[in-house]
Amino acid sequence: MNAPLPFQAFQSDFARHLRDPRGHARPAGVPARASRLYRELLRNNLEGFLLACCPVTREVLGPRRWNRLVNAFFRDARCQAPWFREIPREFADWLATSTAAATLPPWVPELVHYEWVELALDVTEAAPVPHDPAGDLMAARPVLAPASMNLAYAWPVHRIGRAWRPRKQHPTHLLAYRDADGAVRFMELNAVSARLVDLVAGGNMTGVQACRSIAEEFACTDTDAVIRHGAQLLGQLHEAGALSGVAT
Repeated sequence: MNAPLPFQAFQSDFARHLRDPRGHARPAGVPARASRLYRELLRNNLEGFLLACCPVTREVLGPRRWNRLVNAFFRDARCQAPWFREIPREFADWLATSTAAATLPPWVPELVHYEWVELALDVTEAAPVPHDPAGDLMAARPVLAPASMNLAYAWPVHRIGRAWRPRKQHPTHLLAYRDADGAVRFMELNAVSARLVDLVAGGNMTGVQACRSIAEEFACTDTDAVIRHGAQLLGQLHEAGALSGVAT
């Protein structure tokens, strides 16, 4: 492997200093004031993208803990995506495995992910599957909204805010989707309805087939009741815009 050229070595040294001025000395020839201003510009620009995505996280942590978290991300993370809009996803991925999370409430990584989902669905480019919006959801194969995520969390992240923070885990299932008008919406599900959404998302089952599979998986003896409840749920999802219709 070839040794870095002088300007490449300088760039690496300067980048390390900007990320961690206490841990890495300023390269020779770089004015202290200019270096400080440049670091503040980069760090504050990074925070701007995070604040646009994670206002609830910032609010519940407070300015001091939030600033420490942003500083740790700026110092330690190594983002791979070249687009600014991917910074919040990189933040969520980093926080899920970073030791920085050890000093935070245990639900923070999931809260950050939950807040990122709205941005992700808002910018997702997803072509609609050919479908009949008025088709029979039970006799045919239901089609989810093109941009959707079936989410499972250990904490009730959708309820966290200034007035309430969870004290213990509570398994939470949320269906996030972008409706036909372009609005991102969330719907709370239970474990059974989340599994039903998983099955129809595969695109290989009719509504009835998915309900029968649910009855088998959960050892329900009254399959007809499962089918009735499943039909009701699929109808609600369709009315809410989470289901586009049935495949054609």
